[in-house]
Amino acid sequence: MRVIVPAGLEGKEAELYRQLDPNQLPKHIAIIMDGNGRWAKRRHLPRIAGHKKGVEAVRHVVETAARIKLPALTLYAFSAENFVRRPPAEITFLMKLLQQYLKNELPLMQRNNIRLAFIGRYQQLPPEVQDIMAWAKQQTAGNTGMVMTLALNYGGRSEIVDAFRSIVNMAASNGGLQHLQIDEETVDRHLYTCNLPELDLVIRTSGELRLSNFLLWQAAYAEIYVTDTLWPDFRGSHLLESIADYQTRERRYGGLAGWNGKK
Repeated sequence: MRVIVPAGLEGKEAELYRQLDPNQLPKHIAIIMDGNGRWAKRRHLPRIAGHKKGVEAVRHVVETAARIKLPALTLYAFSAENFVRRPPAEITFLMKLLQQYLKNELPLMQRNNIRLAFIGRYQQLPPEVQDIMAWAKQQTAGNTGMVMTLALNYGGRSEIVDAFRSIVNMAASNGGLQHLQIDEETVDRHLYTCNLPELDLVIRTSGELRLSNFLLWQAAYAEIYVTDTLWPDFRGSHLLESIADYQTRERRYGGLAGWNGKK
């Protein structure tokens, strides 16, 4: 089968894409962007230099993902733990970097038909940050391509707690709790990601082997790909390599290959 390379993919990216099955691309990829601090430390630079370089990586990866028409990409940008465990000066810098990113990258999002979304308890972020988030989201609301979701002040456990609070509040205002029934579909409908496709692939950079409280419910049957590459060095070619690995996996969802459930 001759694979048509999407416009904009060149060199190594084009070569890697030709090796993929375009009909078996993941519908939703989430990335734990780890390694900014170590990238800076190895170069005897301040941590903020790693964060700045990490923004460049976001730009490359997002554009490649949009070019291959990935339906959904979710980036773990700022965890709930970051918000309370990082030095105040670093948090302030990250908030300014986020505002700058949203302003500067809007043309790229518009050019690539990307719709921007946010998940997490971002209502706890500074008001000026929330303002520009709302502005950027509104500016891209009419786009019909890839949904790029930034997880900000996000925690997987917090998301599940918020989902159950939402379920209980809905029941309390609609006939009372005595008839409340909770199943997996009910929980799914109340998660931050309820409007996104099922998560297929989680990528973690920097070689760490943990989910770090990221999309815990959604990752139940997702494939996990870990690379030693630090996030500031991650590029579109690395994304395509992770998809190639994903396409070699046999996803059984707890079942057995070749067994149809009949005795």
